[in-house]
Amino acid sequence: MAEFRFDRRDVEFVLFEHLKIGSLCGLGPYAGQDVESYESILGAAYDLAKEQLWPINAESDRIGARFSGGKVTVPECQKAFHKTFVENGFVGMANSPDWGGMGLPNLLSIACNEAFVAGCMAYTLTPMLTRGAARIIESHGADWMKKLYLEKMYSGAWSGTMCLTEPQAGSDLAAVKTKARRDGDSFLLEGTKIFISSGDHDFTEQIVHPVLARIEGAPAGIKGISLFLVPKVVPNADGTLGAPNDVACGNIEHKMGIKASPTCTINFGENGNCRGWLIGQENNGIVYMFQMMNEARLEVGLQGLGLAGAAYMQALSYAQERVQGVSLKGAPREAGAKPQTIICHPDVRRMLLGMKAQVEGMRALVYETARHMDLAESLPTEAERKRADGIVQLLTPICKAYSTDMGFRVTEDAVQTHGGYGYCQEYPVEQMLRDMKITSIYEGTNGIQAMDLVGRKLTLDGGALFKEYATGLSAFIDANAAHAVIGPWIAKLAAARDQLVAATKTIGKALAGGDPMYAFLVSTPYLRLFGDVACAALLLEQALVALEKLGPGDLASHRAKAESDEQVRFYVDKLSTVQFFVHTYLPRAASYAETIVSGDRSALEVGFPTA
Repeated sequence: MAEFRFDRRDVEFVLFEHLKIGSLCGLGPYAGQDVESYESILGAAYDLAKEQLWPINAESDRIGARFSGGKVTVPECQKAFHKTFVENGFVGMANSPDWGGMGLPNLLSIACNEAFVAGCMAYTLTPMLTRGAARIIESHGADWMKKLYLEKMYSGAWSGTMCLTEPQAGSDLAAVKTKARRDGDSFLLEGTKIFISSGDHDFTEQIVHPVLARIEGAPAGIKGISLFLVPKVVPNADGTLGAPNDVACGNIEHKMGIKASPTCTINFGENGNCRGWLIGQENNGIVYMFQMMNEARLEVGLQGLGLAGAAYMQALSYAQERVQGVSLKGAPREAGAKPQTIICHPDVRRMLLGMKAQVEGMRALVYETARHMDLAESLPTEAERKRADGIVQLLTPICKAYSTDMGFRVTEDAVQTHGGYGYCQEYPVEQMLRDMKITSIYEGTNGIQAMDLVGRKLTLDGGALFKEYATGLSAFIDANAAHAVIGPWIAKLAAARDQLVAATKTIGKALAGGDPMYAFLVSTPYLRLFGDVACAALLLEQALVALEKLGPGDLASHRAKAESDEQVRFYVDKLSTVQFFVHTYLPRAASYAETIVSGDRSALEVGFPTA
């Protein structure tokens, strides 16, 4: 079995040196917490991922979830791990201690969960969905729901799902047909949901389903959809489990990846006895479910990051050990040159630094978004909290789509670095690539994320979210334009900023001019443009931190010192990583911007042959 490989040093750098998680300790819900505790919790998560989760990853993939006799089972190794995971309190890390959570920052939770994703992504879906379902109840449920469900869910004793998709209604939730009929103080539900992750399993006896359904007589379309709490087993008032609730799994999907995660078809009310309770107000279900979807979208972006980071580390290790060919700098083989490890070859080094740069940019982006989630809950004034929440809203679709699209490319390069061995099951990157692909599809395909960014986030409050972001970006550029070391890199960021602004104006004109087709046609290149700019800006912030740690001197002198000092080596390598991103990935911004401002409508005008 390959060793667990995780870039803990860069995670610690982002948490404690770049984003300074300790600054949260004096704010609101985090008052009284301390950095030493955060370090200890991160270390515990890393150890658990390394020592207990990673060793069952390949076995979980090989065995997979099973469906027999109407029941779903997960691999026994995962059940054993789940018990340990729950006992350590990791399900509700960032959730309210009033209901059994640990009350820690989202930023710390994201970092810990990156380690768990690297350990076994398929396992992480159940706790992710559980805390998301519990958060909906906490935010919008009745008091009796909170008392009966929340502590058991945040503790991991019960689990949760998200039930949206139907056979005829994939991403088009307005087409939902699941019915809800009033019956006293509850409703009787009837319908089928598909592609439900963790929809049935034997991790827990109780599974809590937030279900989108339409009350009889409700308006057509999305404005007539309500949200219901539907337990697999109806609990008694004291929290013990009562009778089954006519919720049945019809089958599980046979998938490319995440095979140990049961993806289920769930039938509600086949016998007319499925009971659900309204969450919040009637016909407002989409609003409530979007809360869970947005939180899940950040965590799916984290999945892209976590798998890509793990794949890069596996590729790095392989390149350091695999002997193949001779160095181009040395004597030829005929003159007696010895074969070298492949990390000495220029193209392999290009792939490795490309993976590293992309992963570290994605890590900065996802972690920064999580930090703003914490600020939105803890800053002292309403205006400050609103500003922080605006950044979360703007960056969430970018986190989800950019990190999963780029994460797939990183993982692809990790397979390529392994050569033919990367295509074989004996090496973990093969599974990582299969597991990765779903991340650009579920929780709203990446095309939908781009449409959300362009159609909703750019237009909110008259474009206030983008203006706020652009103002902060320009302030950073102006403050560092003359920097002795990174000034030239900042100039490239300034050019990419201008391209982003021009592309944003083009899209704004299309939307204002009644041409949404064009705006959505270029929404994916726009999201990728935004992602490259956001990652470059955050990496340049990290470059400033690294230079401060290194002290006086130019890049050449720092590189000379790095030969004999590992601590110096980390910061010098950080600068090389930023330099590579700025010169190799940031130039994509010009290409994306050219596509957007071109006005080219050929994809809308081409006459594709019909079937």
